[in-house]
Amino acid sequence: MTFEDEIIAKWIRRVIAGGMMMEEKINPYKNAQKQFDQAAALMDIDKNILPRLRKTNFELEVNFPVMTDNGEIKMFTGYRVRHKFMTPTKGGIRYAPSVDLDEIKALAFLMTWKCAVVDLPFSGAKGGITCDPRTLSKGELERMTRRYTYEMRNVFHPDRDVPAPDMGTNAEVMAWIMDTYSIIENNGNTVSSVVTGKPVELYGSQGRAEATGRGVVQIAERAWREFYRGDLKGMKVAVQGFGNVGSVSAKQLELRGCKVVAVSDINGTIHNKRGLGIDDVIAYSLKTKTLQGYPNAEHSGVKDILELPVDILVPAALENQLTPENAPRIKAKMVVEGANAPTTVDAEKILAANGTIVVPDILANAGGVTVSYFEWAQDKQELQWEEQRVYDELSKYMDRAFVRVKNAAKQYNTDLRTGAYVLAIGKVANYVKMRGHFP
Repeated sequence: MTFEDEIIAKWIRRVIAGGMMMEEKINPYKNAQKQFDQAAALMDIDKNILPRLRKTNFELEVNFPVMTDNGEIKMFTGYRVRHKFMTPTKGGIRYAPSVDLDEIKALAFLMTWKCAVVDLPFSGAKGGITCDPRTLSKGELERMTRRYTYEMRNVFHPDRDVPAPDMGTNAEVMAWIMDTYSIIENNGNTVSSVVTGKPVELYGSQGRAEATGRGVVQIAERAWREFYRGDLKGMKVAVQGFGNVGSVSAKQLELRGCKVVAVSDINGTIHNKRGLGIDDVIAYSLKTKTLQGYPNAEHSGVKDILELPVDILVPAALENQLTPENAPRIKAKMVVEGANAPTTVDAEKILAANGTIVVPDILANAGGVTVSYFEWAQDKQELQWEEQRVYDELSKYMDRAFVRVKNAAKQYNTDLRTGAYVLAIGKVANYVKMRGHFP
């Protein structure tokens, strides 16, 4: 073989290897559609309605300039996707390097079914910007957010499409969105209902920051009681992801008597088999912006947390964390999905075969969008509820959703995820059927 032939052969091997890697990469949108298909196959749905339910119907990509602190112009790519059957559509805005169109489509698609499961008058939407917010100054984040809002000025609307926080965004980012939209579209007069997850002082809702985590734990408690006939006291728990959802979930589980033995963030896992003091871990994380170096715990890799010998695993980080590769090594009796789409279809089959109960995202983490609905309704009425009322109403919505999902799963002799999809698909299909088709 000549030198040139060897170079060509190496290039071909790299192309083939790259192609294999691309094929093996899990597409979150296709994974969500597979979950949908499994449920739809059990149902008698009008053939004219099913194709409408299966795909998102509005996809916008924008490329826009932002001036950095050093005076340079940097281009960013942003997205907004809607899976619209009723309005307004509802869904968060994500700032992360992983953001791409398929991820945003998957999250919008899932949001429709999540809203239907908890019986909210919304369809799904999602937005995001491909960026690493940790590398941007506060000024750069604000300029990027305001320019993104400007690009979405004809999409966002309190009666058409209402965004909220997601990974990489927070209440302050939502305040910038509200302010920018109000200036552009309403001559500076405040339009509080155009976005949820705002600071309480700027027409946000009491309890919104804790809503997703509290909902995760309430559903975990109901599911554990249903399948294992006991309370959570003394159960060993691992929580992947220590952002808003993960930290609140960990604290609420600890308050219910669980032994939270491990938590993780983007830098790694901390583990103490005797249990971590979650208040101390939260304080350390807020101070250092990492779990690295936390004392009185063993440290290991980011994904090691998934395979620890615990009773309950709460994946509250990114999608596609439980895959066919690691599913055979998952030891938890129950997986409660704090994140969106953390479990692939094939992984869930393996978990089911091994006796692991999976409580699906569209039920488990629906607390956030539920309290976002409360916030939107409060803004519409120019009211603000007391915190206890928010938590009481959240508890009612989550409890009712669990019972309905459980009953649907029992009726169709299937798992909780498929039961949740059957419930949600039935609601949305009936809504579409009653409205009819235009033209």
